[in-house]
Amino acid sequence: MRKAPPADPPPAASSPLARLPLPASSQLSDSSDPPRRPAPVDPRPLGPPSAGEPDAHPARWRMLALLAAAELLGMSLWFAASAVAPQLSARWGLSASQAAWLTTVVQLGFVAGTACAALLNLADIVASRLLFAVAAALGALANGALLLAPSYGMALGCRFATGFLLAGVYPPAMKMVATWFRSRRGLAIGTVVGALTVGKATPYLVHAWRGAGVTGVVLTASCGALAAAFLVLAGYRDGPYPFPPRPFSWGLAAEVVRIRRFRLATGGYLGHMFELYSFWTWIPAFLAASAAARGGYSPAAVSLAAFGTIAVGGAGCIWGGLVADRTGRERLVTIALAASGTCALTIGLLFGVNLALVTLLAWVWGFFVIADSAQFSALVTESVPPHAVGTALTVQTAVGFLLTTVSIQLVPPLASQIGWRWAFPVLALGPACGIASIRRLAALRRARGSARPPRRPRRRGQSHSSRSTDGSA
Repeated sequence: MRKAPPADPPPAASSPLARLPLPASSQLSDSSDPPRRPAPVDPRPLGPPSAGEPDAHPARWRMLALLAAAELLGMSLWFAASAVAPQLSARWGLSASQAAWLTTVVQLGFVAGTACAALLNLADIVASRLLFAVAAALGALANGALLLAPSYGMALGCRFATGFLLAGVYPPAMKMVATWFRSRRGLAIGTVVGALTVGKATPYLVHAWRGAGVTGVVLTASCGALAAAFLVLAGYRDGPYPFPPRPFSWGLAAEVVRIRRFRLATGGYLGHMFELYSFWTWIPAFLAASAAARGGYSPAAVSLAAFGTIAVGGAGCIWGGLVADRTGRERLVTIALAASGTCALTIGLLFGVNLALVTLLAWVWGFFVIADSAQFSALVTESVPPHAVGTALTVQTAVGFLLTTVSIQLVPPLASQIGWRWAFPVLALGPACGIASIRRLAALRRARGSARPPRRPRRRGQSHSSRSTDGSA
């Protein structure tokens, strides 16, 4: 008598890791089957995360804290020269427009760096951990070279190199944290952006210390970037929702730009960026001019007010992430853009009044002006195919920072012609255009969501061309 065949083993317990699709090389197959070509990369965008699948990996919060600390330390390089612009202007006899180039050239360097990364697909073919660590370490050296610059021209070269290398610090961190979170991705990216916001404000805090000077501010930022490189290199690893690597392709950036949802999300981001960096660059000068018009305030008080104005954006980013995950990204973005645009229109009315009052409104502006920033990154990760997320974030960031080089230069001529009181209302154009773009994106997502039939979950043995419920590739 023949024995009955053994019973099938019981199905494995469900978990976020178990539901992840296996790579083609790990699929179970009969040894008699003919060899098959690897399955193509899923071209479908990720889409919004499924509410029924909460993030569950126990290491996710530790990795979020590590990335937030690394971004805070690494991005302190950004305004290291801007915080000491008055001293550098006195050293080289710079005009207000020339001093502005100490910030603008960082933006241009960042644009060049992100453009190179996008064309070469670096964010999608190089491990994010390695890219971040190398870029942060080299950025620290480029920033430190500012202390050795014998002239204004050499200083601009150092700042350009710093911005170029920061392109390997900012976008990769957005991708890295997204591998650990899906249902709370808005909060996670918001936390990282909040941390880098505080990091960008740090040079103003150091400058407020008595006797810090140019050397203290620059070296503090460089040491922070080196520490960030070590943190990520030694402690980071990708999470349970990794984005699949893809071979190099010259056309990947063009493929991303052809996606309408990406263009609309980036349109909102451009409106946000038109306002953001011009505000961050010139609000210290506005507060100083307002305090001078009133009289009786020390430079240290103004530096602390400027630090708080930028740093409060860290809390704004976390708040924005919480609200976006609960009510929707488009709604949060619209609220934040409307609030920051209103502040741009009204802060001039307080010029020359008590420093505490004008600082209070500046802090409200600083809270809302960055509260939506992380959500533009989250919208992009949900709008493009998984294999193109790194390049999409890089392209979005590159065009946004290219726009900032224009808006930063708009304010000084206005301040010289009509005064600081009315120099900021022009920045409200950015939020207005951003709201228009995001409203179109929200309408498109609603229309596609209502037209798309419910999708069945993919089983372990299904082909990679099948679609999964959570939209991962």
